[in-house]
Amino acid sequence: FVATAASVISGSVAERMKLWPFLIFVVVLSGIIYPIQGHWTWGGSELGGLLAGFSDFAGSTIVHSVGGWAALAGVLIIGARKGKYTADGKVKPIPGSNLALATLGTFILWMGWFGFNGGSQLALGSKDDITAIAMVVANTNMAAAAGAVMAAILTQILYKKVDLTMVLNGALAGLVSVTAAPDAGMIYAFGVGIVGGLLVVFAVPMFD
Repeated sequence: FVATAASVISGSVAERMKLWPFLIFVVVLSGIIYPIQGHWTWGGSELGGLLAGFSDFAGSTIVHSVGGWAALAGVLIIGARKGKYTADGKVKPIPGSNLALATLGTFILWMGWFGFNGGSQLALGSKDDITAIAMVVANTNMAAAAGAVMAAILTQILYKKVDLTMVLNGALAGLVSVTAAPDAGMIYAFGVGIVGGLLVVFAVPMFD
């Protein structure tokens, strides 16, 4: 799980950060930041009662949010990519070089998420555990699909065409969103996937 949090950082600073500073960054994340905040929820400390009742089934906050905040800190220090902005401050899109590989990568992540969330049941020794894992996997798939469809609809409305990169990000947003509670039911998974897909379409231009 901590490797997943670190991989979020690697994607945001790719090609803009030397290897050793990045490895030092990962050591700080995995050796200090991740164990402390992970213990607040999964270690049972509840941060002196401040997090009483807080639940994160498979790591929406403990893994993905922590990785995202660490990545944001990294890019704020490094700065924007060269050519990202024009001289007058306007955003200059840098499109992906291979959308086929990006799509393949998204589907690989989508498939891997079934193990990520399903494995967080942490047991496979009874019929109830098997049923719970099956529901978690189904809910995870629902959220990803809902996020992708929502992103497709929104980009069609906003930009008059479906943006494949946003659709892929919508699927990933749905996956990240549902990871906090993939055991909460299909309706919940559908709703949180919709919200994730909606947020990512607006978040990308906002951060730009």
